Amino acid sequence: MNGSKLTAAKYLGHKRLVQSGVLLLVGLIYVVGCYLLKFDTIQGALSIPKAFSWLAINFMPTHESMSYLPQILNKLFETVLMAIASVVVAAVIAIFFAILGSKVTGINKFMQILVRGIASFFRNIPLVAWAMILLFSFKQSNFTGFLALLLMTIGFLIRAFMEIIEDEAGEAMLALKATGASYFQVIFQAVIPQIIPSLISWILYMIENNVRDATLVGILTGTGIGFIFDLYYKSFRFDAAGITVLSIIVVVIILETLSNQIRKVIL
Repeated sequence: MNGSKLTAAKYLGHKRLVQSGVLLLVGLIYVVGCYLLKFDTIQGALSIPKAFSWLAINFMPTHESMSYLPQILNKLFETVLMAIASVVVAAVIAIFFAILGSKVTGINKFMQILVRGIASFFRNIPLVAWAMILLFSFKQSNFTGFLALLLMTIGFLIRAFMEIIEDEAGEAMLALKATGASYFQVIFQAVIPQIIPSLISWILYMIENNVRDATLVGILTGTGIGFIFDLYYKSFRFDAAGITVLSIIVVVIILETLSNQIRKVIL
């Protein structure tokens, strides 16, 4: 009994020591980083209230800035459509590759490894990097923004859909296989119907995420609401930039609320 207590105490002591060491290492990296970058933490913290005060004064929408609202809403509508289109196309592509790459429905080991590699490649390249790479080929256009969102979304959805198939469709697939059903019958009669609610949930989440990301992409590709914000900001029309930001926030909140309501119904 005493031996087990000593072993437990030794284990907990070792665990605390490791945790303390990790925290100390992180703190040391922060201190060294601040020194190399000449960053003053205290001064930075003290400047936060001033920064928010400046934003509140300069970005506050005025009566004159309301005249920009029709143009802002038009570009915001374009951005939302671009986000939805990229997710819908990505979902169609992702479900095909997810079926091939899943451990449950995959054709062979090589295909599983290949699909997982493709998903990892698309997912791990930042959205900003995709936008900058595609700019060289497609220049500043709506299609460039669409492609950047599409490629990143494909990577995320392939990974998500594979996990959904492996977690939710395994038993239904085995049951249908036991009856002598063919591969395609199993896919279309067991796997896809079983995972549709989870697929819709992920698609709704990615639409919300892509609307936010499309703003940043628009700044780089000269499209949508991001381009309008960048234009107003660089021309020192801060009141118009402020109402642009508020419009984005309102649309994102509306989309999130609608998504949550739909999830409650389907899940």
